[in-house]
Amino acid sequence: MVDVVIQYIEWHFREQPKAILRAWKNFLLFNLDYWSVFLMLKTFFSPWRKYKYAYEKGFDIKKHFEVFTFNVFSRIMGAIMRTILIIIGILTEIFIFFAGIIALLIWLFLPVLILSGILFSIIIIF
Repeated sequence: MVDVVIQYIEWHFREQPKAILRAWKNFLLFNLDYWSVFLMLKTFFSPWRKYKYAYEKGFDIKKHFEVFTFNVFSRIMGAIMRTILIIIGILTEIFIFFAGIIALLIWLFLPVLILSGILFSIIIIF
């Protein structure tokens, strides 16, 4: 009986917290990959969805100005959209970080919560 209790304590307080931390790390890394935060930072001023026009041969100032204006607008739109997506990714990362802390703390205090619940219910019954 004592051996089972020791094995439970070792499992609950040594093995499972390691597994929770590994899972938490995987969630954090997945989130960064899902939102492509680092890729968005690397390509911050790239045109949005690769929408861009090529300059035509010859010199037509009106056409060059139209192409230049569209390409600049596409890059500005790309920066705005990437900023929004980066912010969403970082906010999700913060949420996952705090959710992981809460999950780990709940797991560590679960035996105390269960025992106190049992004792409280016995007190209420009698």
